[in-house]
Amino acid sequence: MTWMLILLLPIGFLVLAYVRAPLWFCTAALAAWLAGASVHYGWPVAADVVLALLFGVPALLLNLPVLRRSVLSRPLLALYRGILPPMSETERVALEAGTVWWEGELFRGHPDWKMLNDYPQPQLSAEEQAFLDDEVEQLCRLSDDWRISHELKDLPPEAWQYIKDKGFLGLIIPKKYGGKQFSAWAHSQIVTKLSTRCSASAVTVMVPNSLGPAELLLHYGTEEQKAHYLPRLAQGLEIPCFALTSPQAGSDAASIPDFGVVCRGEHEGREVLGMRVTWDKRYITLGPVATLLGLAFRLYDPDHLLGDTEDIGITCALIPTAHPGVQIGRRHFPLNAAFQNGPNWGRDVFMPLEWIIGGPAMAGQGWRMLMECLAAGRSISLPASNTGMAKLTARAVGGYARVRSQFKTAIGRFEGIQEPLARIGGHLYMMDAARRMTAGAIDQGEKPSVVSAIVKYHITERARQVVNDGMDILGGKGICLGPSNFLGRAYQQIPIGITVEGANILTRSLIIFGQGAIRCHPYVLREMRAALAPDTPQALRDFDDALSGHIGYTISNAVRALVTGITGSHWVGVQADVAPETRRYYQQLTRFSTAFAFLADAAMLTMGGDLKRKEKLSARLGDILSLMYLCSATLRRYEAEGRQAADAPLMHWAMWDAMFHAQTAFEGVMSNFPNRAVGMLLRRLIFPLGRPYVVAPDTLGAAVADLLIAPSETRDRLTAGMYVPSDEHDAVGAIEHALVATVAAESIEARVRAAQKRGDITVRGAGAMQAALDAGIIDATEFAQLSRRDILRDRVVKVDDFPQDFGADVVPATPAEARNVTVLAA
Repeated sequence: MTWMLILLLPIGFLVLAYVRAPLWFCTAALAAWLAGASVHYGWPVAADVVLALLFGVPALLLNLPVLRRSVLSRPLLALYRGILPPMSETERVALEAGTVWWEGELFRGHPDWKMLNDYPQPQLSAEEQAFLDDEVEQLCRLSDDWRISHELKDLPPEAWQYIKDKGFLGLIIPKKYGGKQFSAWAHSQIVTKLSTRCSASAVTVMVPNSLGPAELLLHYGTEEQKAHYLPRLAQGLEIPCFALTSPQAGSDAASIPDFGVVCRGEHEGREVLGMRVTWDKRYITLGPVATLLGLAFRLYDPDHLLGDTEDIGITCALIPTAHPGVQIGRRHFPLNAAFQNGPNWGRDVFMPLEWIIGGPAMAGQGWRMLMECLAAGRSISLPASNTGMAKLTARAVGGYARVRSQFKTAIGRFEGIQEPLARIGGHLYMMDAARRMTAGAIDQGEKPSVVSAIVKYHITERARQVVNDGMDILGGKGICLGPSNFLGRAYQQIPIGITVEGANILTRSLIIFGQGAIRCHPYVLREMRAALAPDTPQALRDFDDALSGHIGYTISNAVRALVTGITGSHWVGVQADVAPETRRYYQQLTRFSTAFAFLADAAMLTMGGDLKRKEKLSARLGDILSLMYLCSATLRRYEAEGRQAADAPLMHWAMWDAMFHAQTAFEGVMSNFPNRAVGMLLRRLIFPLGRPYVVAPDTLGAAVADLLIAPSETRDRLTAGMYVPSDEHDAVGAIEHALVATVAAESIEARVRAAQKRGDITVRGAGAMQAALDAGIIDATEFAQLSRRDILRDRVVKVDDFPQDFGADVVPATPAEARNVTVLAA
């Protein structure tokens, strides 16, 4: 009985903390234990009185909110206010922009998996599907990537006209303004498909439907602005661009030096209240051909013509590029990409205040506009375009690995090739899952700012890995540019997606966890808001509620991390009907979610504001959160697609790889904790029995590789939505035809080789098939199959060659002349 009573105390603590029992219940349980101990041991009355005081006073202090606020929370709030760094308006807007979605569940430490699997799967309408099947398919046919990137350095005129006439520039514009009013999922599907064909077409369509004039007008424009511009944008009468980046303000966009000064001036023959704007922008996509310029700048009112505020703040305006003073520069040439991109500038350009998006009332609200709209745009455009490149790589390189043989074996059968093929397939399965789930969230009304950073960073990074692996498999064919090279341009242009809309280094090091730790944490933002609010009773109540909840949350997560670590998470319940083969992943993700929530709190508690400067630790914490999101999307996809058993290797590889890297990120944080003692303690709590994941088994990778090198429904699902040319003279179309022919010819060729081994035929090399036909080993139909396979195979492995001068009519003599002469860029 004595031992039972002793053990009951720590076990009871662990159980109550694990289930997150409320404070009053824990207090009552401890009081009952003390009472039982007093009876069992026969403590004297004096001891009971002392214990009652030692227990009762803290119990009352903690359980009575009025008392707790006065004695504990008030001085803690004062201390918190003293150490909380000041927050600028731009920081506050960035933190509060968008919404918190599934990433908030992952930060909670106990994700609701039923809620995840209940999220509606995005679906295309009949109109959207028809547009993909017809208009998008035709635009792909009009987009010869080699001709566009090498000869024209732009889309052909017929493609430009088709884009305008068929409404590609108005995908997100409502029907009442003449637009398509397509869903985010349809927008994503369109960009994905175009990206499997030609980056110039994809970017030209993507940018006007992402962060730009149309998006900003829809959310903030005046009715007059919407009525004037949206129909013109939808019909292609205006080509829009948006200018944010300046030479002196790249990643630090909030510090843009471009400025406007409120003043009076003449416009259209009359004096109006306006502003003189000076700007210098670069990297502006569609800028060189735009007719409508969206512009971000900081607005000042030194003469107080609008009110008492002198520094009004970042403002967004719409300016016709034909307006006097607007200077459109020449083109940038981003890694041989043919999409239009270039600088623009202006000096003291006068324009009326009515050109501010939303009118004069929205002056100074530009940063909020950009932050709120960026989440939606960044969730769609770059994930879609980079997933498209990965789909192209998986299908074409996978087919090539079956068609191309060395040592009488398809190269896709070699383990050295299977390894990168496995990465291509596994990464693509996860990328497409995250793309779809995130686009679905946008269609449900979410604006998930943290998720947008996660998918932007991790999908573009995985695309880089996928394309690099594809190039390694292609070998010499991959490095020789020409019409036969289907991957070279993608390889060149992958860094563009890495760089734009928040450079990946910045996104990983500062944004994902830096923003996520505040936005997604269930208590931190509430504590900060209370601390920044005026010193009122309501602020104290809010801080007290958040702080008390935060303490219980942290204690519970510490206990849950230890318990799930000791038990290997085998006892973790999964409140959802999930596939048996995925149940362990849900359990391990719950364990990782709990451990992450505790680790994040430990980091914020021990490092405070210094954590912002510990960029490597912040990046690794962001990696954990990101990988849990990607894993969630992968499991969601597997369920939504009906638990396809044939696709299971893709799912298992993607999950195994991501969980292994999440585990490595945990280790990276704990090993580099500034306080080594705390780091060691965290490791014992989170991985008490060691790390659960190792590198994915080679057999699993081989199974994934096999799925990429053979025609199947799995291969079709993996690359669904990409443009697959039917022309066998097209680089990708040739692979499609050659793959079918190769698979059909393998059994025939095997019979010929067996005959050679038996000595039935002695001819080797090119004449062997004819000898087999003459000997009756194969028939005429089979001989024709082998011959067609050979023709298609030779077409697939062919590389292009060019004249000595690469077709240049003039070799420029000076760098100045080089700018005006079209020369093949190798």
